[in-house]
Amino acid sequence: MNFLNINFKKAILILLMALLPLISINMEQKKSQESWFAQPLSFLSDGFQSLFSGLSLGVRGTTAEYLNLINIKKDNARLQSELAEIKTRLKLFDESQIEIARLKNILDFQKNTKMELLPAQVIGRDLLPDHKTITLNKGKKHGLKHMQAVITVSGAVGYIFRPSEHTSHVMLITDRYSVFDAMIQKTRARGIIEGTSKEGGILQYIDRTEDVKAGDIIVTGGLDNIFPKGFPLAVVTDVERKTKSASLIVNVKPVVEANKIEEVFVVLDAAHEDFFPETTTAAVTTESPTKGTN
Repeated sequence: MNFLNINFKKAILILLMALLPLISINMEQKKSQESWFAQPLSFLSDGFQSLFSGLSLGVRGTTAEYLNLINIKKDNARLQSELAEIKTRLKLFDESQIEIARLKNILDFQKNTKMELLPAQVIGRDLLPDHKTITLNKGKKHGLKHMQAVITVSGAVGYIFRPSEHTSHVMLITDRYSVFDAMIQKTRARGIIEGTSKEGGILQYIDRTEDVKAGDIIVTGGLDNIFPKGFPLAVVTDVERKTKSASLIVNVKPVVEANKIEEVFVVLDAAHEDFFPETTTAAVTTESPTKGTN
């Protein structure tokens, strides 16, 4: 029974000492030799590394494209904003050029005319359908009086019928109570223009034998002591010839569209001389019979 008393610790130690030479010999074998299961593991490892590398490159590429897209959208928004600003500036520039040209035309007209003129601005318009009037920002304080002519560079507008201290009301050619001494520029036939409270008026008392056509220019006659003679007043739109009437019915439209004017001149002293400005008359004759100028 003594074999049962063997020291197991000593036995294990002796076994390990016996195995050490065998382990050492195995370690000294060719390092190039791999175990049979090493190759599949290496293949799987390489596959996972390639897959991970591909996914990593794809993610980095997608992220870069997304960031580029965001930058492109920002640049596009910035360019759109700059373009809108440039367009706005161009519109303001164009408006400024138009305003400069208009004011230059007004100043040249005032400088070259023999009439004594007072510039005024339109600050109001009559909203009643039966009346066609405008309000100016000048009045008695500035020397304005009843029945003074109101004109623009292009033609007659009307006359002052109710001046106050600081403003004045102007009766337009189209007002139904307005009456203007007039004559046909081409034939020199005289008549009276009466307003119709619409967009035009009627040239009365023209003999039916007169050669009057649409597009003919009507100018001021000068006999009413309001406007100088020969100032553009209206354009013939159509002519009616009634068989039993001794006179023609000549429908006219003012050369100045009063709803578009901003500045006018009040004639303080017309000098009562003939007024035949070549540039103004030429400008009026090139207009359509149904379209005025300011």
